[in-house]
Amino acid sequence: MTSMFFIMLVLFILTIVLLHGKMVDIENERKATQAQLDKIKEIEESVKNINDQYFEYDSLYKRHTLKNINISFQTGSSNISDIPQNQLVRLLEVGRSIKSFVDNATTKNSNVKYLLIIEGQSSKDYYHNNYELSYERALNLVKYWTTNHVIFNSHYCEVIISGSGQASRFRVYPYIAGNKSNQRFVIHIIPKPGIFEAGIQKQQ
Repeated sequence: MTSMFFIMLVLFILTIVLLHGKMVDIENERKATQAQLDKIKEIEESVKNINDQYFEYDSLYKRHTLKNINISFQTGSSNISDIPQNQLVRLLEVGRSIKSFVDNATTKNSNVKYLLIIEGQSSKDYYHNNYELSYERALNLVKYWTTNHVIFNSHYCEVIISGSGQASRFRVYPYIAGNKSNQRFVIHIIPKPGIFEAGIQKQQ
């Protein structure tokens, strides 16, 4: 009887110890998950610190857009020279501003990386090469930046050149045929939080 009681006591203590260990693990995981969520939120919020001289927040699409810059290509053209010289100068300043923002952000946190998407667009005219044309518009902006020594560190900022033709959801209204305001490109800056160590590993 005494032996049985001793065995039950040992099993009870062992169960308590195992449960306590499991609860500690769960709490560590919860803290790690919250820390990751907080870091992701911090990184996403950091984009709001981009230079407001060139960008403004679009609450409808929850993104930043260029402001006070007239970007409009001639119909059927992807020649960067279609854009007035004074606007080209501002576009160069935009590129430098984005590079400065990325460099500063990644210096503060080396885990942070960004996607910089240059999305060329076209007006609603059903031109058969609209995808190719819009891609070339985005490509020529990147070439213009590169020629002027605005080059992004590919380890921290992946530059993606794309052309959405007339299919993008980010359009200038009224969305009608002949609206030359859509003969342009759109710049997207998207943070990539990277991989965080688990809190449990940090505790060990």
